[in-house]
Amino acid sequence: MNILAIGDIVGKPGRQVVDKYLRDLRQQYKISLVIANAENTAGGFGLTPDTANELLAAGVDVMTSGNHIFAQKEIIPYLDADMPILRPLNYPPTVPGRGYLTHGKVLVVNLMGRVFMNNLDCPFRAMDNLLATLENKPKVIIVDFHAEATSEKVALGRYLDGRVSAVLGTHTHVGTIDSIILKGGTAYVSDIGMTGPTDSIIGDDPEAILQRFLTQMPHHLSVGKGNPQFNAVLVDVDENTGKAKSIKRIQQEMTEQ
Repeated sequence: MNILAIGDIVGKPGRQVVDKYLRDLRQQYKISLVIANAENTAGGFGLTPDTANELLAAGVDVMTSGNHIFAQKEIIPYLDADMPILRPLNYPPTVPGRGYLTHGKVLVVNLMGRVFMNNLDCPFRAMDNLLATLENKPKVIIVDFHAEATSEKVALGRYLDGRVSAVLGTHTHVGTIDSIILKGGTAYVSDIGMTGPTDSIIGDDPEAILQRFLTQMPHHLSVGKGNPQFNAVLVDVDENTGKAKSIKRIQQEMTEQ
């Protein structure tokens, strides 16, 4: 079973490059499931019903998120509806939305880190509880770990090795080169990378970000420009055992028309 996980999609440029390449990639690699981190699709900050529907129309099956999931208030009613959107599992239990869902033969889970991030419940224990209590779990389990610190990401990968099929990092928007199959059969990468504009600082307009660093004053942020890039990883999983067989980075850049 081939599963594609797309890194943080930023704004209109990110949505455009997904729409351009995803259908062909699904056919080329015979992809069974597409997961995309979608929390930056609406102007680089949050997710709206319209931007979510764009991704679904382009071929995304499940949308994950992170610390910006509640940035656009109009998405909140959809988090408890039929739209396949996840918020991190380790938010407090009364928060709208869900932290996991089953799509076909795959359980998709969204977790968020705590180092340099929001003070949420423990992602390690939240995952322990889910694995211990969820009935009729599929063999194939994919975790999007939305976290800042590489050490926390590596730690979760090691902690869940052999218990899930993949732990795939998001949030930093900078792809890493540490894709690996761990000893227990879990595919791991610290960060998938960003799907969005190349002329940017992690997706945002460079000038506004530079002014923040130089002045330490708030500046309005807008999505950057330039040819958008597509960053994803393709994980091949044995659906009978749930063990990953390979993990491959996929990168594309959309050239100007």
